[in-house]
Amino acid sequence: VQLQASGGGLVQAGGSLRLSCAFSGSRFDIYEMAWYRQTPGKERELVATISSSGTTDYADSVKGRFAISRDNARNTMFLQMNSLKIEDTAVYYCYAKRVIFRAYWGRGTLVTVSS
Repeated sequence: VQLQASGGGLVQAGGSLRLSCAFSGSRFDIYEMAWYRQTPGKERELVATISSSGTTDYADSVKGRFAISRDNARNTMFLQMNSLKIEDTAVYYCYAKRVIFRAYWGRGTLVTVSS
């Protein structure tokens, strides 16, 4: 399995970005997917998850502002980030997991929110 995150960049506080995660190498539709983020000196934290059936869950810090989705026809996961805050600045990673099997991580994409 290979994961490729994209869509990061520099945005002003209050702005929006949309991250994408392209999945290849297996059947995308049977994997649970997630976005994590990490800032220097801190542990990687879970941002949002989406199950193979489309059930979503979010960290309290992003509820109401971020939306995770998936397009199984395009083997792609998305993270729509609205009302961005400076504290959302981080490297964002996509993650794929299938029950019993190992998890996979993509290379991160940097999101920088400026004041």
